[in-house]
Amino acid sequence: MGFIGEDLFHFQASLIQSGTTFEDFIKENYIDKWVNEELCAAMAVRTTLVAAVQNFLINEGLVNLERVQMSPVTDPLAHDVEHVPTIHYKGMPYVATHSMIYAKFLACFNPRIKGIFVDSPNIRLEIESPQRKQRGKYLIDFSQIDIELRRNRGIGLEEYKNSPEKVKKILAEDFEKAIDFFERMITAAMTSVVERNEDELRHLGVAIEVPSSPFPRIKHDEAIAKYGKMGIDVKAGEDVSSQFFWITGLMRENYDLIYPYLQADGSKLPLSSFNSDMIYNYDICAKSLVRETGKFTPALEILSGAIREWLYEPIVQRLIDNKIIPEEPKFEDGVLDNISIMDGYGPFLTAVSLKDQAGRPYFPDTFGGGLGVERTLYSLLKGPKIEKIDDITCFGKNPDSYPIFLF
Repeated sequence: MGFIGEDLFHFQASLIQSGTTFEDFIKENYIDKWVNEELCAAMAVRTTLVAAVQNFLINEGLVNLERVQMSPVTDPLAHDVEHVPTIHYKGMPYVATHSMIYAKFLACFNPRIKGIFVDSPNIRLEIESPQRKQRGKYLIDFSQIDIELRRNRGIGLEEYKNSPEKVKKILAEDFEKAIDFFERMITAAMTSVVERNEDELRHLGVAIEVPSSPFPRIKHDEAIAKYGKMGIDVKAGEDVSSQFFWITGLMRENYDLIYPYLQADGSKLPLSSFNSDMIYNYDICAKSLVRETGKFTPALEILSGAIREWLYEPIVQRLIDNKIIPEEPKFEDGVLDNISIMDGYGPFLTAVSLKDQAGRPYFPDTFGGGLGVERTLYSLLKGPKIEKIDDITCFGKNPDSYPIFLF
């Protein structure tokens, strides 16, 4: 606590030096926001959004999972963030979770479970804007409705390697099931918001168009060819008339399926040969519609997901190729001989490797996604009253807003 007090002492001194007081800072940056009508309206929309999504998932037969906020292993992420805090407890270090991605997979081991969902905590210490500009959209501490569903296809390694056309057909079917599932979820949520929160939307100067399936889809390869590598979401959004659209086939996380990754002879295709048709993941992007002008604001990604890698061998190889673990786990009579160099992945990969009495892997084949609650709210409400993501959160920790966070 002494360190916190010292930091606050120096922060207050810098405020005084700049001609203001600690009380002024708290009132202007926190209290004035807490008591304004805009935040109240955003919170009402948030309540409807979260309830509608959860009701949809319950009606689809998914079960709710507890939150996992610290673990020996967390999502390594494909983009740069500062290291998450490490918490030592009973002699073991645990990391604060970037996301619950690995917990979601393990929770789907039971074949009686259709799928799971959880309003999961996420700590991602996003890098501050290098240009010290307000980017508006980042939070280092946020909520995500994490969702994972079993596919129950039972494709083993031999079929994976030797029956590519059969596997591709199944994956194409399941990809469409995933797209349909999340489109129906978004449509149900937006229908509920429009029905319950018209007054709040009008107050904020924005409108929501309830989408209908299919949402427009853009393959990532085609988007790069058309728009270049930077700002694809925004540029694609300018060409799409719908408030919601997909970008598919992004080279991203180690657990998002690439097929085929391992060849029949055990070799791998070169990285340069992968294209969007081989990468089974997807983003939903959304824009807000400003009532006065009838124009959309720039698009933001609000949901990311994929069909997942499901077989032990490609899971391990992807982790090695992404430099997350240095080598394959080595098991001998139930003992993980190289556990010390697996970092926190030792327990996870042991669970992935295990099989039941019939020789079937416990590890499930799934698809899933995560809907960023604050990001969705911001993308839909941004307009004349809402400028940055802080404006729709009570305690939002935007890396571009303050030198330190007081609440």
